Amino acid sequence: MTKDQNQMWGGRFAAGPDAIMEAINASIGFDQRMAAQDIQGSRAHANMLAAVGIISDTDADAIGEGLLTVLSEIEGGTFQFSTALEDIHMNVEARLKELVGEPAGRLHTARSRNDQVATDFRLWVRDQMDAAIEGVDALMRAFLAQAEAGADWVMPGFTHLQTAQPVTWGHHMLAYVEMLSRDKSRMQDARRRMNESPLGAAALAGTSFPIDRQMTADALGFDRPCANSLDAVSDRDFALEFLSCASICAMHLSRFAEELVIWSSAQFRFVTLSDRFSTGSSIMPQKKNPDAAELLRAKIGRIFGANVALMMVMKGLPLTYSKDMQEDKEQVFDAADNLMLGLAAMTGMVSDMTANRDHLRAAAASGFSTATDLADWLVRALGMPFRDAHHVTGSLVALAEKRGVDLPDLSLVDMQSVHADITQDVFTVLSVEASVTSRTSFGGTAPDNVRAQIKHWKEVLA
Repeated sequence: MTKDQNQMWGGRFAAGPDAIMEAINASIGFDQRMAAQDIQGSRAHANMLAAVGIISDTDADAIGEGLLTVLSEIEGGTFQFSTALEDIHMNVEARLKELVGEPAGRLHTARSRNDQVATDFRLWVRDQMDAAIEGVDALMRAFLAQAEAGADWVMPGFTHLQTAQPVTWGHHMLAYVEMLSRDKSRMQDARRRMNESPLGAAALAGTSFPIDRQMTADALGFDRPCANSLDAVSDRDFALEFLSCASICAMHLSRFAEELVIWSSAQFRFVTLSDRFSTGSSIMPQKKNPDAAELLRAKIGRIFGANVALMMVMKGLPLTYSKDMQEDKEQVFDAADNLMLGLAAMTGMVSDMTANRDHLRAAAASGFSTATDLADWLVRALGMPFRDAHHVTGSLVALAEKRGVDLPDLSLVDMQSVHADITQDVFTVLSVEASVTSRTSFGGTAPDNVRAQIKHWKEVLA
């Protein structure tokens, strides 16, 4: 143990930890990512200490300027991080002492590493939440542009990955806009809840110094201080909520990644991905692989895993702080990195992809996709109970399948061989265009509905 470290531990230990203890105890290898937040929190704390008369303005100014120098060194890559100093907080404080001397020792008045790390981490997660919200917005715009380009293009809608009914390309794209809007709403809601300041809760019980916690909360952009000092230092709900929001959003990304893998295959040919997000094969020259979509689909598991890992860390901890909580950051850092990478990659893929309109239309017209339209016509035109109409339609599908044709290719005589009251008018509902145009119920796939929703989302995102 160095002399400096011994001083920071308050002289409690006469000998230093061995290398194994140092390795398991140190977090500087990862928590240095919170350097900017640590310095931001320390500057706010120093200014408050001076404002309430706990330290002098001269000391506060020296601390503030020294911290900016430390930040400049860290951002410039010249700062020497020390594992012996454990974490970002002690590394910054040690360097500050080298720069400004005695005033550095007054910075830690009326706070603890417990409320300091809780504040730093909350600031860092809040920054990531803001970045994620921006990333979701960008992806929503990319899907919206695709929806607008193909508002009336017909494609198959699927259940069980089997052709079900025709829908429009625009309607399918807007489904992801809806999903992402819920992701954004969850993130905004979680951000509001996390926007309370732990700073000033000290180790766990508050402090006897006459601090102004609202002042530091305001300086750091928090709405208010945390109301209970025990909860303030032990709470990691804000990180769990970030991981929960990230997991749900990532699941949506993975679902569309799966669709891209399927749609870009030679068997579907619904979309063509740009070369920027595809790779070739080392042996098969014809291959164009959707590697970005596949990698994104796999990386999602890391985000899910981070969510579970932090839940496992927190589930058995009594109040307030336990060293277990040092394990709260790495998985959050990794999840945030992968979420932002996933959002950026998916935005690029969606923006660059080309929908193959002819293939979409041909696929929509296959697989008896207008069978439901036929059943609905039987109900409307002939007054048939839907269950009876369903049975008649099933018989007509079986006849078409036997003939090797689709429903619109059956003759009127063929139709009347199953039910004599069917008229020529039935053919007006059997095209895929007629099918999608008829789905005018709110939330339906009709092109007019799609265009109205595009207008709505443009206004929301403006």
